[in-house]
Amino acid sequence: MMDNQQQMMNVQDQIESYIADQPEPKRSDMQALHRIILEIMPACKLWFLDGKNSENRTVSNPNVGYGLHTINYADGRTREFYQIGLSANKTGISVYILGIKDKKYLALTYGEKLGKANVTGYCIKFKALKNINIDILEAAIRDGVALTT
Repeated sequence: MMDNQQQMMNVQDQIESYIADQPEPKRSDMQALHRIILEIMPACKLWFLDGKNSENRTVSNPNVGYGLHTINYADGRTREFYQIGLSANKTGISVYILGIKDKKYLALTYGEKLGKANVTGYCIKFKALKNINIDILEAAIRDGVALTT
């Protein structure tokens, strides 16, 4: 059985490997985002989801998660999940800001200021960091963390 430190190292290794496997310039952009998120959330819980379900089928892009919040379902169940997510996709990078109740908040607050990005209820998708205002993305991440802590 692994202790917490071994598990943590394993997650860190998975994250480093996932980012290192990305083609340039996506790799450098993801390394920069990983650093930025860790500066915002230095002691956060790290997650790595490989995108596979219990049958080992790919159901989503792998993603890195940061932080911890509890999802409360209508039927009374709860589930722990990350607050901020980072994922490579076919056309670029997605940053997920989870747990904000108002699904229009991100788009209305940050959408126009971000630059060339597609902003939905909880996802900010862009081709490359050079296409967006990184300060505005940082503000959106900080805001999302504050709203879900």
